[in-house]
Amino acid sequence: MGFKDQSHHQSVAVRFNEQLGTKRGYTFIQANRAWLPKVLVLWIIGMAFISSLIYNFMDADSKARRKEVLISMCEQRARMVQDQFSVSVNHVHALATLISTFHYNTSPSAIDQETFAEYTASTAFERPLLGGVAYAERVGNSERERFEKQYDFTIKTMQREPSPVRDEYAPVIFCQETVSYLESLDMMSGEEDRENILRARDTGKAVLTSPFRLLGSHHLGVVLTIPVYKSKLPANPSVEQRKVATAGYLGGSFDVESLVENLLGQLAGNQAIVVNAYDVTNPSDPLIMYGSQYQDGDMSLLHESKLDFGDPFRRHQMVCRYLQRAPTSWTALTTAFLFFIIGLLIGYILYTAVTHIVKVEDDFHGMQELKAKAEAADIAKSQFLATVSHEIRTPMNGILGMLALLLDTELSSTQRDYAQTAQVCGKALIALINEVLDRAKIEAGKLELEFVAFNIRSILDDVLSLFSEKSRSKGVELAVFVSDKVPEIVMGDPGRFRQIITNLVGNSVKFTERGHIFVKVHLDENTKVPMDAKAEIHLNGKSSEGVVLPGGRQFKTLSGYEAADEWNSWDAFQGLIADEEIRYDASGNDLGPNGLSSNVTLMVSVEDTGIGIPLHAQDRVFMPFMQADSSTSRNYGGTGIGLSISKCLVQLMGGQISFISRPQIGSTFSFSAVFGRWNKAACGDLKKTLPDDLPTCFKGLKVIILDHRPVRAAVTRYHLKRLGIHVEVAHNRLPGKMGSLISGCECLPDMILVEKDLWLFGESDVSSWLLEWKHNGHILKSPKLILLATNISSDEVEEAKASGFADTVIMKPLRASMVAACLQQVLGIGKMRQQEKDMRNGSTSLKSLLYGKKILVVDDNIVNRRVAAGALKKFGAEVECAESGKAALAMLQLPHSFDACFMDIQMPEMDGFEATRRIRLMECEANDQLNGGPVVQGVGDNRKVEWHVPILAMTADVIHATYEKCLKSGMDGYVSKPFEEENLYQAVAKFFKSERNSDS
Repeated sequence: MGFKDQSHHQSVAVRFNEQLGTKRGYTFIQANRAWLPKVLVLWIIGMAFISSLIYNFMDADSKARRKEVLISMCEQRARMVQDQFSVSVNHVHALATLISTFHYNTSPSAIDQETFAEYTASTAFERPLLGGVAYAERVGNSERERFEKQYDFTIKTMQREPSPVRDEYAPVIFCQETVSYLESLDMMSGEEDRENILRARDTGKAVLTSPFRLLGSHHLGVVLTIPVYKSKLPANPSVEQRKVATAGYLGGSFDVESLVENLLGQLAGNQAIVVNAYDVTNPSDPLIMYGSQYQDGDMSLLHESKLDFGDPFRRHQMVCRYLQRAPTSWTALTTAFLFFIIGLLIGYILYTAVTHIVKVEDDFHGMQELKAKAEAADIAKSQFLATVSHEIRTPMNGILGMLALLLDTELSSTQRDYAQTAQVCGKALIALINEVLDRAKIEAGKLELEFVAFNIRSILDDVLSLFSEKSRSKGVELAVFVSDKVPEIVMGDPGRFRQIITNLVGNSVKFTERGHIFVKVHLDENTKVPMDAKAEIHLNGKSSEGVVLPGGRQFKTLSGYEAADEWNSWDAFQGLIADEEIRYDASGNDLGPNGLSSNVTLMVSVEDTGIGIPLHAQDRVFMPFMQADSSTSRNYGGTGIGLSISKCLVQLMGGQISFISRPQIGSTFSFSAVFGRWNKAACGDLKKTLPDDLPTCFKGLKVIILDHRPVRAAVTRYHLKRLGIHVEVAHNRLPGKMGSLISGCECLPDMILVEKDLWLFGESDVSSWLLEWKHNGHILKSPKLILLATNISSDEVEEAKASGFADTVIMKPLRASMVAACLQQVLGIGKMRQQEKDMRNGSTSLKSLLYGKKILVVDDNIVNRRVAAGALKKFGAEVECAESGKAALAMLQLPHSFDACFMDIQMPEMDGFEATRRIRLMECEANDQLNGGPVVQGVGDNRKVEWHVPILAMTADVIHATYEKCLKSGMDGYVSKPFEEENLYQAVAKFFKSERNSDS
């Protein structure tokens, strides 16, 4: 004890000093106060640098926006020029089609010079960009004489001289009045015009000349040439086909300078930018089409936009620039200056604040030291609690163990009564210590949850069995209901789940003197069921409305008493029942939805009709060691720690707990918990960890329940459905009278279950119905009548027998296993199976497992050694004891004859962990030598390890000795002290059983 206390105080002192050292490390400002003026100067320099960066960034952003505006304006103008040019070109194409149709495809021709001039003059407004249009016919040298006679003029060159002999001519025959001077001129006499005509004929596209000064206006312009065909061309004509089909050429002069000038005049901001248009067919020598040749404006920012006039052989572009240079960015300059000023102010404020922090840091440091002392005191409290509980549990282990050994001897009735009373008191003290330790483990962060498979319904049945006698003695209805949607098996910590339910149900039993206690479990999603649902809900076709309830005002609850939480009344509860009824009737069995997640969230509520919680005490319900008031502690007992532990456990399970309580009405505690879904493939066989399944001999049986309370009837129906029984509910009389009920033998029920209060009040006509059935000669086929009761006197039992009920009364609270046993007794089925099961699990087989086994018990406490040895010897084991880890190490030197070893963890000189590690190392070396070297998986002969003695830890330190730590050191199991003989046996027998199975 002294050695442990000394190490305890040393660990607390070390933690306290570490905390103080950590806190003192936070005095950086105070230790470097001389650097504060230098930091202020660096701050000012940094603000100036950042201000310059801000100015540069905002100025660059302003220039980028200016460039974006220039690009937008230039692109807009380029698009408008292209669009206007394209419109004019389309009109020229239309005129070419007109000539082809009415001049060449009409005989005689419908077009002459007068008609063409009149038409082009009247449609000139559609071609505002064209100075004039003219049509030149293609004439070969052989056709020249005929042509000149036909049109009565001589083909002339551009210099108005007679054209010399050529292979081909293109004299103008039709022209607009504005260009009438072109009549009879050969367009192919000019070199550039000839190239344009040939390119247009070969490509079939509109082609342009290079810019030149137009006659008359002296503006820069271009000539557009389009071929005119006398016949329709195929889909993809060749150059030769185009030559053959060409009849002439339609041309027009474009005044580019006027075009651009007119468009720019229509746009806002025309004066802000300078626009130039170029012919860049030859990039090395661009030809200006619009604009001044002198470079004026802001030459630092230019943008080039492509102009596409439809000629694939020539390229044009528009170049834009601002007329004025970019102004100074006053916004950027002002913003940077303001940022610098604000930075100076912030630096001054920070400098002042830091100097103030230096001034008050000594006081703050003192507060930190006080806080560290308080935290160290809290840690010391937890360690003290763990140490004291360990020292308390060690002698309690001896007391309870010796009492158990004493009760196995021959005692008088008085002596046995004294010993049993002492044992009960000892177990109550251990329960109190466990609650305190649970709280200490939670505060120390040492509480860890298991993650194993367990059956929720079996856990709830076990909890109800703990309080069955007390609830019957009070006449309180105790019941449990689990939704069909809740999985049968879940993954979690069954012990902690049982602890929460036990605490809540125990409180309800303690504070409830009449009415009921109702435990309900369903999926968390079902809490969203609306209270005002108006759907017509039935049970087996029988509506719950209009049920006559005997005796005074009744509520639609389990017992008829008013409950605190109206959500648990029948009006809301029937929605859950109806949903499950639909699922059950549709499929015939319990099927879960597809696509389930790996977790399932359950909602558990414990409802009672007890004294409730006073309003002024409801805020401190979950505070540890707090009672509602002093009278509660005096009248009902308890420490007030159960709800606090339950809240912490619920939070560890990923849920929340809450309650609704009304004084003198009752309380309803509800909590949610997250469990894992059981995966059979991943978790394997459950037979070793879960209890036996319920009997299957009742499947196919039909039962009628007579109960005027729908909630209670639903609970009874739930337990019977677990046994595979088809259930029908009637609220106060048998459904449909005898004629409709037994219209066929297949509809006859096997049993009729009647609630005791319904039978006592005479609301049930089952006796008269049975009498009528017997009078009709069906005595051998009459169903069994069984009474359901919370409590019943011997006189009432005799009266029930006289009324035709079976000898067996099903007592509440209902549990599936208990109901199955009662029905087996009434129907006389399943007895042989139970007898065979008893033979397999008899006490004789228990002793045979341990008989002759040699077991070593290692503990520094002589009383604990005697208790463990006595418990094991009772089952026929040979036991030897060792008082320390060193002694155990010596006794387990190889070879030895021990079959198992119980090892205490906390021992002087060498603890159980170190002793186990050395034993495993010794066994490993011996096995390597025995097998001729280390065994490698998958290589050669993988021989079985010969030496491995099972070592099970036993300790009273339930906070620091965890199961994982035991396994890490090489132990095979873990037993917490104080323990009963059965706990010792189960730990060893389980291992021997697995060893025997593997050998077989």
